[in-house]
Amino acid sequence: MHVATVIGTVWSTKKDPTLEGLRFLVVRPFTTDGKESAETLIAADPIGAGIGERVLVVHGRAARHAIGKGHDIGFQTAIAGIIDTMDLADGRRIGGHVDSDERAPESSD
Repeated sequence: MHVATVIGTVWSTKKDPTLEGLRFLVVRPFTTDGKESAETLIAADPIGAGIGERVLVVHGRAARHAIGKGHDIGFQTAIAGIIDTMDLADGRRIGGHVDSDERAPESSD
């Protein structure tokens, strides 16, 4: 499972018949160092995530289960959840949307 940020939408009029009716999003893996990942993934979106939202991305059997069309589907990456917040060990609170992150508290030394 990965945490990712939705950065775009994929439109496809011709696709494998098992993918009919599915919405696809472009997602970028979240990194804790604050730098954007150069990697992007395409994930089926059965739950309705939007641009800028942070999501949980699953792969393989978990993705096919999240998509909900059984195991005979031609896709193995899916969004399984939309994140509300994440609290990191360094004190940062990462919001459910890219615009809602909070910085780590300043030390009072």
